[in-house]
This record gives sequence, C-alpha cells and structure tokens, in this order.
Amino acid sequence: MQVSSVNDVKIYNLSYGKSLPEWLSDRKKRQLQKKDVEIQRRIELIQDFEMPTVCTSIKVSRDGQFILAAGTYKPRIRCYDTYQLSLKFERCLDSDVVAFDILSDDYSKLVFLHCDRHVEFHSQHGHYYKTRIPKFGRDFSYHYPSCDLYFVGASSEVFRLNLEQGRFLNSLQTDAVENNVCDINPIHHLFATGSSEGRVECWDPRVRNRVGKLDCALSSLAEGTEVQALPSISALKFNSSLTVAVGTTTGQVLLYDLRSSQPLLVKDHLYNLPINSLNFHNQLDLVVSSDSKIIKIWNKDTGKLFSSIQPQTNINGVCVYPNSGMLFTANEDPKMNTFYIPALGPAPRWCSFLDNLTEELEENPESTVYDDYKFVTRKDLENLGLTHLIGSSLLRAYMHGFFMDIRLYHKVKGMVNPFAYEEYRKDKIRQKIEEARTQRVQVKKLPKVNKELALKLMEEGDDEAEVVSRKKKGKALPSILGDDRFKVMFENSDYQVDEQSEEFRLLNPIVSKVGQKRKKKLRLLAQQAAVPEDNDEEPEGRASSEEESSDDDKSWVEEVREQRRLLRQEDRDRRRQERKDADRNTVLPQFYQIKAGEEFRSFNDMAHKQKLQKTSLEERLKLEEHSETSGTADTAVGSKQLTFTLKKSEQQKKQQQAEREHHEERKKLRRSAGHLSSIRGRGRGWGGRGRGRH
Repeated sequence: MQVSSVNDVKIYNLSYGKSLPEWLSDRKKRQLQKKDVEIQRRIELIQDFEMPTVCTSIKVSRDGQFILAAGTYKPRIRCYDTYQLSLKFERCLDSDVVAFDILSDDYSKLVFLHCDRHVEFHSQHGHYYKTRIPKFGRDFSYHYPSCDLYFVGASSEVFRLNLEQGRFLNSLQTDAVENNVCDINPIHHLFATGSSEGRVECWDPRVRNRVGKLDCALSSLAEGTEVQALPSISALKFNSSLTVAVGTTTGQVLLYDLRSSQPLLVKDHLYNLPINSLNFHNQLDLVVSSDSKIIKIWNKDTGKLFSSIQPQTNINGVCVYPNSGMLFTANEDPKMNTFYIPALGPAPRWCSFLDNLTEELEENPESTVYDDYKFVTRKDLENLGLTHLIGSSLLRAYMHGFFMDIRLYHKVKGMVNPFAYEEYRKDKIRQKIEEARTQRVQVKKLPKVNKELALKLMEEGDDEAEVVSRKKKGKALPSILGDDRFKVMFENSDYQVDEQSEEFRLLNPIVSKVGQKRKKKLRLLAQQAAVPEDNDEEPEGRASSEEESSDDDKSWVEEVREQRRLLRQEDRDRRRQERKDADRNTVLPQFYQIKAGEEFRSFNDMAHKQKLQKTSLEERLKLEEHSETSGTADTAVGSKQLTFTLKKSEQQKKQQQAEREHHEERKKLRRSAGHLSSIRGRGRGWGGRGRGRH
C-alpha cells in the first residue's frame, strides 16, 4: 500500500507493489512474504484483481456486489465478487471489447460492443446471442423504458436495437459525420450524442426528434489559443436533470446547464490529452475527470482542485464505487489500480476494515509515501553522477528536485564515497568529545577569521551584558558570536575585513566614534541607575551630553579628512615610484666614433671586432666557418642578416637539459687515459706496425 498526500488529501493506493506470478506455489509465496517487506505491507483487497496484459474498461453492478472488467490479451471479461473478495468467473471473447454495459442489477445480463461491429449478449450462464450493426461502433447506451440500445460510431446515424422485439428500429439521422460517445439522462431520459465536429446533439426518444444542439468546440477554446485540430467530443456524462459534462480531445471539460448554450464552467487538464471518462460525486459536488495521464477531482461550482491522482501507467478508464471514496482504474498495465480516498467518503461495506486501517495510519504519520524515497536536488545528482537518470522512471520530479529510491541512493553513495561510515564514526566521536569539553572551564578562543572584529564584539558584549545585568538582574543579551546566522563570517576567509582598503579607512573613524558613543551612553545609563531617582539635577562644571556629541562629531570629521589626505599622499607616492621604475628600465642609445679609413657597416661591428681581437685563432676559424654557411654577403646597406630560429617545445627543452646534465656528470666521472700512450704494444687493432714488440 502506498500513501500520498495531494492538496492535503490522503490517497491510499491499495494495489501498489509488484504482482506475483500465477505459477508460483503457495509455499513459495509464503517464503517471499517472510523475506520481502513490500509483500508484507501489501493489502490484496480483491484476489487476482488484474488482467493478463491490459485492462480497457471497468464497471460496478448496480447492487454493488460485482465488479466487471474487460481486457486483453486474449480478449476476455472477468467478474469479481466483492462479498467473497475473489474472482467469480472469467469468459474469453472472440474480439476486443470497445464498450460494455450491465443491463441488470447483477451480472446476469451483459452487452458487449466489439471492434468487429458485433454486439454480443451474455446471460448468467454465458453467451446468449450475437448480432451485427451496419457500421463500426464506438459507444452505446441503454434506454430502460423502451428497452432500446442506441449505438453510435463511424456514421451519421444512431442505430436502435429493440431488445423486447428483437429487431432494429429506424435510425436517428444526425448532422455529424461521425459520433464518438453518447449518454442517456437517468431522470427524463434525454438522449445525447457527441460528434467528431465538437457538437452535442440532444434527442427525445419518445418522438425521435432532435430537441437541441450545443457547439462545444468554440466554447472550449480561450482567446488567443492556438489549436492543431478541431476539438472533438471524447466523453459525455449527465448528472441530475439539468447538468451535463462534456469532455474534449484537447483536454477540456465543459459543464452545461441544458437551459443555456454557454458553458457554466470550463476546466482544462493542461495536458492536451483526450478526456476518456467523466464521473460525478454528488455528496461533495465534485467532478472526477481523467485523461490518459492524470485523474483530477474538482468542485463543479468553482472548478477548484480538490485532489489529483497520477498513476505510473496510462489510464483507460475510471470507475467510482457508489456512495464511497473508492476508485477503480483500468490501465495500460496488467494490474488494475484501487484507490481509497477517505475524504470522499467511507469505505464500502465489504471492506469496512479500511477505515480502521487508515485511522491507525493517520495516528502514525511515519508511514508515508516518502519513507522509502530520498529527496535529492540537481546538485546532489551531479555529485553522485546520476544526472543521466533525469527523465527516467528511477527519478520522479517534485518541486525543485527529485524523489529516488532510498536503496538506490544508499548504494550509489556507498560507491561514490566508500569511507562515509568512517567519517560518520569520526564525527560521532568528535561530538562526544565536544560534549565532554562543555563541562570544563570555558576559555575565550578567537576564531581564525576576523580576529579583531571578534575581539571587539566580545568586549562590547561583556560591557552590554554587565550593564544589562545591573538593570535586569543578571539577564544577558545574545551576542553575534553565538548566533548561527553570522558564524560563516568568522569561518570563511572570503569575509576577512581588509583594514588597509580605502573603504575601511574612511569608514572606520565613523564606526569607532559610534561605538564610543554607545559605550558612553551605556555607562551613563549605568550611572543613572546607580544614582537615586530624587537627585535629578545635573552637577555643576560638567558639560551636557549634547555638547559632548557635538565635539565627537567634529572629531570624527577631522579623522576622516586626515585619512583622505593620507590616501592621496600614498597615491602620489605610488605614482612617483612607478615613474622611477619606468625610467630605470629605459635603455639609452649608445654612440660610437667612426675612424678615418674605416667602412661603416653597423653599430654592432665595433663591439664584434673588439671581441674577436681577444679570442684565439681556433675560435675565429670556427666563427668564420659558421658565418660562411649561415651568414650573408656584405652589402652596401650595412651587411644585415636574417636568422630564423625554431621555437622548441617544453618537452624538447627538458630533454636537452637532461642530456646536458648527463654529459656534465660523465665528464666528472671520466678518468684520463694518457698513461696508456707509453705502452709500446697496442694489440691487434693497430695493424702490422708494432706487432710482436714488447
């Protein structure tokens, strides 16, 4: 069982959980029940309340004892007895069921409209009769006073089959090309059909004439709404004698009074999906409408949402159990869901124990839908590396985050941080040590960040607490240091106050003077509290508080001016130092004297010639060889050269540096071999010369 709360309305999903295979033995089921917690929490209200593949429609008999459901595959009808809480019978059919109805109070008379145009009748023992209609049918209704069946479908005609005479009667000719749904008012038996053009036509079965027409397509669209196609009628339901609800394929529900052509209320599901079922809850004046995505329960007078249900699978139809708060849904899933909403009404008589169960669950609010789920934000998913699961069935979007299974959360967190338990254990030990330290003598310890500010606040707090203790008999005011809202200011280095900044130096005189005024005021209040109340005269020779405040105002103004003067002076000094550094780094041009008889080539030639005079002959020859290969011939413009160098990468530089260091190390370790030249015999490698000599 799953418990959820939407709009402060508790909704109990009695079919929540995995379905067990039919081929499992009873012993195996008992073993699973002992091991699996989900199976232990399951409430199997009706045994085998499911279909092999898909359930298309579900209805309850008028006496409330039998629940009939049609599904596939293979096409079949199943009947459940609520008194026995089990399956009563199952009948397989030849083709899929488009719609079916219960003609009697129990299950003894059933009519099925098949997708192959056949109409099949069943009695209590089984199949009774089968006939065929001219066109493919989509819906039908039964007129009790005349025993007529009205079939609508892919035709402009409404076919009538009289069950008393056993023959077809004259059809009703409508203005529509196709008719999708139909319904008969249970009080005055007005017949209405909804067309694919978005119109509702009403007929009087007594005279077989059309008595009215409603254009719902234009009424369902608001101003400025863009539509892809014309809204067709997909659901139709009468309530009392004058109210009718119309559902469109664009997701709107229109409530009409039969005396007016304008809708009383238009409710939009906001999913742009066709409305597939409409039901009324007369006890609370509610409308239960559904599309394939969601079930909405709302007030029929105001349109205000009462609650909503959003199953995990698509919805094919909804059935409300009469005079109760129980709903049955036919889904695109083997399991048929059962929802119980205590706010709508009590549980049916055959499952009255649900009231006691829900009351116990409300007394223990721990067992909610969120017990087995963990709420995570998008940042938490990024830390866990689960952002790829967004949009999948493992994450369910809720507000600014997602709900995920708590088992998956713990498993992934254990893989991401395998030492989480060790950290948790260390934190617990640290907490125990801190609790033991609180019993010792407390020593004032300054924080790492903003020590000066913390010291100032501690001193001011002591002074204020001292004055307040004198006035209020020991009651001290809370300090900023003890407030959790400001603790980040003394822990994070980004909040460090820069006392050398211009803003601080200009603002500090004002703040300090304000603090001094506050201290003086506190001292005056303390003195006034100590002096008797009768002595109200001010002592002579003492300046008044106004004069002191005026002097203080002048003093901080002077300090601010002094700080501004110092800042300007520092700025001038800094600029002067920058100019000096720039002049020092400036390179002045060098001048050379050209002697008589010398040819001028370039300014670098003089220094080059002086350098060559000091070098040896070997180095001069090497320089000349290098200049012959890479240099250029002297020209009349000064023997200029163009050289190109390839920029080496960091890896090449490191490799050359390593080779250079290796050669230097080998040079240090190399030993001289000059003593070997004195040996006369040099071995075979020296040819015939010197061979055999000793």
